Amino acid sequence: MRPRPGATARLIAAAAAGILAIGTAAGCSSENQVPSIGYAVDVAVTSYNGGATAGAVGGSAMVFSRVLTGFFYTGPDGQQVADTDAGTAKEVPGEAQTIQYRLNPDGVYSDGVPTSCDDLVLAWAARSGRFTKPGDRGQVPAFDAATTAGYADIERVDCQPGSKDATVVFRPDRRYTPWRNLFTAGELMPAHVAARAANVPNVVSALQTGDPGAVQRLADFWNTGWNLGEGDLDASRFPSSGPYRLESFDAKDGLVLVANERWWGNKAETGRIVVFGRAADLKSKVADKAVSVLDIGAGSVRDLDLGAFSVDTVPGRGAEQLVLSTGGVFGSVQARRAFALCVPRQELFDRLGKTPDAPSSGLGSAPLNSRSVQQDSLFYGAVTGAADKYRSPDASGVTAQFASAGVPNPTVRIGYLGPDERRAATVAAVAAACKPAGVTVIDAGAADFSPAQLAEGKVDAVLGSTAAAPGPAGSLSAVAATGALRTGSGLNFGRFGNGRYDAITDQLAADDNSAAQLGLLTEAENLLWSEMPSIPLFATPRTIGFANGLRNGIAGATQGGSGWNMDRWVLKR
Repeated sequence: MRPRPGATARLIAAAAAGILAIGTAAGCSSENQVPSIGYAVDVAVTSYNGGATAGAVGGSAMVFSRVLTGFFYTGPDGQQVADTDAGTAKEVPGEAQTIQYRLNPDGVYSDGVPTSCDDLVLAWAARSGRFTKPGDRGQVPAFDAATTAGYADIERVDCQPGSKDATVVFRPDRRYTPWRNLFTAGELMPAHVAARAANVPNVVSALQTGDPGAVQRLADFWNTGWNLGEGDLDASRFPSSGPYRLESFDAKDGLVLVANERWWGNKAETGRIVVFGRAADLKSKVADKAVSVLDIGAGSVRDLDLGAFSVDTVPGRGAEQLVLSTGGVFGSVQARRAFALCVPRQELFDRLGKTPDAPSSGLGSAPLNSRSVQQDSLFYGAVTGAADKYRSPDASGVTAQFASAGVPNPTVRIGYLGPDERRAATVAAVAAACKPAGVTVIDAGAADFSPAQLAEGKVDAVLGSTAAAPGPAGSLSAVAATGALRTGSGLNFGRFGNGRYDAITDQLAADDNSAAQLGLLTEAENLLWSEMPSIPLFATPRTIGFANGLRNGIAGATQGGSGWNMDRWVLKR
């Protein structure tokens, strides 16, 4: 059993905590531990299911990684970290790539049902892309998965129903090198709940045989059955496999997590965490000292008094970007290139993307020239040359290209989840820069905005981070970033499709040779700057704060957010 999540980072935290403890013993012995900690985030929590599109966009990984555990989780630097409390995973020799998974023998959900390989079979089936149903334009996926990356390459999952063991075998012609991104925290859902709700006695058998009726009922539940809405929460649908469990949910008053009495690992240090999402009145929550951990987009909330916090504003692993539609005003590649020519990328970085202690090189040092390659990667400088012509506006080029594309004097509606002061300022700056070229930019930010509105034609572009995420995003593996532009992906809200790009992503996942990676990444970036499905702006800046007296808080400016180790938080006052 591992001591606690994130061994390396926790050693640092433990050392710091030890120093603080000495100071407390010497002069602050009257301090008491606070039984509840408020955690403010900039996502609209909508779904418990992190593997579904709604869950991925709603920041499930940021909120539920210590509620629904998996074999790996995203650590504070964006790396995948093994969680041996949940189970172990290892690659074994064989003609086809094979991974052996073993769930912890003591693992049990908070409702008393043991964790089992049934959960892996459901996760694989839901995200494999192999199950479809009739749609308006032919067959469409039955499961609304955020991405099928990796799961689509799995040939089968060998599992005896109820067993703690599973063997995952990939297709003979495929290899998936970032396999540690599979069956991860926040995405491994309780199959027994889906089975009960869908009236499917044996999930494993139904999915392995492809029983059409059973598969469709399971898909219907998987897609929406774990959504979080207003009103009373049916606790039976939301059992936990981590140190916290879900007790209640209200969009304005918060998501309440309490210690899971059945958790078999190290018990949570604090018995109650209240997560305040986008709909909460963050200023009043902070003023009332209801918030002790803050993790939001930099500059997103104006005049926030954080005098009682230790605060850092840092460049995140997510890529702030404009995701463009491939229909409507942007139905032609020429129109998308024209718009990119009037977006003031350098100005936006200087005014809105540059953090106070921005480095001279690496992450957060300049406008971002890649959708998926991190600025501190050895590959970055070599693969991003195609971005140079789009650094500053070119009004005459914009006008000519839009006219040539048959859309003179276009109107572009940019949507984002609001309120968000920084993104509102971003849209205003784009509008000012594009106006001389005859382009009208409309701020379509709203409190109920969803990136799905791009596919619905309600907006022409989405302003967000990697994969259009409104909150924290990004990881070292860049699985979400590449998957968000893959044909048919749930996160591909702009409906971009390019067969060569899809083939490149397949090759990148299969070949970890550095020379091959460099060539493929260069080709991918050249292709994307030519096709322009999105416009990268800068590394999304994050403001992360820990209240005075909060111990073991370690900032995570990634898709997992700073809640990656919430079970270790201690607040003393």
